[in-house]
Amino acid sequence: MQLPRKVSIIGTGSYVPERVLTNHDLEKMVDTTDEWIYARTGMRERHIAAENEAASDLGAAAAVKALEDAGVSAEEIDLIIVATLSPDMFFPSTACFVQEKIGAKNAFCYDLGAACSGFLYALDAAKNQIAAGAVETALVIGSEKMSTFVDWEDRSTCILFGDGAGAAVLKAGGEGRGIMQSVMGSDGGLADLLMTPGGGSRTPISHEMIEQKQQYLTMQGREVFKHAVTRMAEAVVQALEKNEISADDINCFIPHQANIRIIDAIAKRLGVADRMYTNVEKYANTSSAALAIALDEAVKDGTITKGDLVVLTVFGGGFTWGANVLEWGK
Repeated sequence: MQLPRKVSIIGTGSYVPERVLTNHDLEKMVDTTDEWIYARTGMRERHIAAENEAASDLGAAAAVKALEDAGVSAEEIDLIIVATLSPDMFFPSTACFVQEKIGAKNAFCYDLGAACSGFLYALDAAKNQIAAGAVETALVIGSEKMSTFVDWEDRSTCILFGDGAGAAVLKAGGEGRGIMQSVMGSDGGLADLLMTPGGGSRTPISHEMIEQKQQYLTMQGREVFKHAVTRMAEAVVQALEKNEISADDINCFIPHQANIRIIDAIAKRLGVADRMYTNVEKYANTSSAALAIALDEAVKDGTITKGDLVVLTVFGGGFTWGANVLEWGK
């Protein structure tokens, strides 16, 4: 019986749109203040895509940077997975549009929908296909144009989200232990706490649907907060146990960048505040792109270096959640 192959991340990249929307800008749009937003979310600004920029454009820009970082050509990619809840359209997959934009003509492509947990889910899916010998090299992307699904008149949600994309190139082999085992979970019974109710087969696009603003994201913030803290903290503990690693051995924890209060609560539960990486102040919540952008920045700014043990953890609509451990080998 052939043993699973080790899989490593050999390159990362990220992209955020040029336009910056600050808390002070939001003060002119809804009844809020910079102080209120920052105190409750830790956010100062977010990036907003141009009208002619779609999720595939953001994802392709991040992908090009990841390929350059990995020293891999687009034609060497066997698999592209795009994690997104804001696809270019229902079909074809946004991953197919990315494939065309970057020239990855030898890849097969699909999208993965797990809301804010998407990048970690996609990372695990690609890792498993490489480990099994089905493919050699994969490109995993988290890309979101959240600004198209936010009601800019709803001060409770419009302050929270931004646009952007992050990407990682995975390959068999590499130094160290690479991407280790993951822990993931879901609870569909809580789907109504964080969702976009309209536009699908349950509530098709109609004048009535649009008048009721069902095309926009809805969230019950307090309940989401409670479950996010609990599930991410539990997933981290379970992932560490599964990989037989102590929290004391981890050099960097990267959580989903949803809200600084959520991040601080998780850090306090785990006792790892000194090693918790955040960039939510600059980008707000970019959903499935958030973890990918944070990983790229942590590598590029030297927070993560060769040989470091890293924990990634996520939480998103569904509900979905998870955590994994990796040893950085680049």
